[in-house]
Amino acid sequence: MQTTIDSRELVEAIGDAVIAADPAGAIILWNPAAERMFGHTEEQALGKSLDIIIPQRQQQRHWDGYHKTMATGQTRYGHDVLRVPAVHKDGHTLSIAFTVAMLHSPDGKVSAIVAVVRDESKRFEEERNLKKRLAELETQVASQGKS
Repeated sequence: MQTTIDSRELVEAIGDAVIAADPAGAIILWNPAAERMFGHTEEQALGKSLDIIIPQRQQQRHWDGYHKTMATGQTRYGHDVLRVPAVHKDGHTLSIAFTVAMLHSPDGKVSAIVAVVRDESKRFEEERNLKKRLAELETQVASQGKS
C-alpha cells in the first residue's frame, strides 16, 4: 500500500525549522518551527532577506557563499551539517545547525535553497560549560602535581 504525503503538511508539522530562499536571498518558505525558533511570523519573514536571521558580522561571508552557489549551482555543504550563529527577532544569539539542499527549475537553474535548521543553543552552552570545567580541573591537577 502506497501512501502519499502532502509536502506542505510535512513542512508545517516537522519540529525543525524549514526555510527556503529564492536566488536573490528572499525568504519564500518559513514553517511554524522557524517562527518558534527565530521569533518572526511567516508574514513577517516572507519576502524578507535572510539577513533577518544572520548576525551582522556574518552577513558578508554568508552572501559571498550564497551568490557563488547561485552562480555555479553547486554547494560544498550539500550533505554536511553546518554550525553557525544566528539571531532571534529580539536580538539574542542562537547556535544553529543546518543542512541545505538546492532546488532546480526545469531548465536546470537553481530556483531556491532550502535549509533544515535545528537550534543547538542549549547543547552548545552545555558543551562550552563542560570544556570550561575540564580546563579548570586540568589546571587544578597540574598545580597539585607541582606541590
